[in-house]
Amino acid sequence: MNQASYKIATMCRVLGVSTSGYYGWRGRQPSIRAQQDTFMLARIRAIHERSRGTYGVPRIHAQLSAQGTHVGRKRIARLMHKAGLQGVSRRKKYRTTIRNEKVRPAADLVERDFSAQGPNQLWVADITYIRTGSGFLYLAVVLDAFSRRVVGWAMKTHLRTQLVLDALEMALWQRRPQSVIHHSDQGTQYTSIAFGQRCRRAGVRPSMGSVGDCFDNALCESFFASLECELLDRNRFRTPAEARSQVFDFIEGFYNPHRLHSSLGYHSPAEFERRYATLPTIPN
Repeated sequence: MNQASYKIATMCRVLGVSTSGYYGWRGRQPSIRAQQDTFMLARIRAIHERSRGTYGVPRIHAQLSAQGTHVGRKRIARLMHKAGLQGVSRRKKYRTTIRNEKVRPAADLVERDFSAQGPNQLWVADITYIRTGSGFLYLAVVLDAFSRRVVGWAMKTHLRTQLVLDALEMALWQRRPQSVIHHSDQGTQYTSIAFGQRCRRAGVRPSMGSVGDCFDNALCESFFASLECELLDRNRFRTPAEARSQVFDFIEGFYNPHRLHSSLGYHSPAEFERRYATLPTIPN
């Protein structure tokens, strides 16, 4: 940038380098390693952008491996640091559970064992809140414990029972389960008469953990933590309608079809279920 003011020979003399050395450096092609780094960084940027800026080194490493590119995590970390790319970290979730002391909750059929051998054996459900510039939006979800897929969700500006009923109805309509366990906390929405009656009509088996213990519903806590750090903490919503649109896009446009989970072997919920559906059936 100083060439307009000073001659090349003068600058080389001041810097203590030879003119021929300068021209040799300027005409030299980047090393093979540098060219490979440039190509790899472009791949990393593409994955990072597709993840909406949320993936860190482990998920980018897994995505590259799935694409047939084998590269070390340290190299990915070096390139991401150099380019100013980073993933997101989680924050602590505030609970929205309000228990009705007069109502007897359902038994705990899960006891912190969230393992499932296939889809529609165990669902987990919970509620979180989303702050907007004109009030709160509440999100109720139903996740399939087998694939971590959000199979039902509903959003409203109130915490009445209809919120969780709508989430359950979506799950029932999408999955049509047979005797699935529905595990939640002891919030008044889940212990209500209306919710219990709907579960009985659908053949759903309600299950409830203890009060104020995040480990009794760890899968939903994990989903909400991802939602918060990957979407809510990075955006400010003016209205509940604006928040509703962004949450819908996060769940159906990114989380279910694309977001990689370490607990699923770095597959998305949709891909994990597709792989399960293609497994050969073992005859009895």
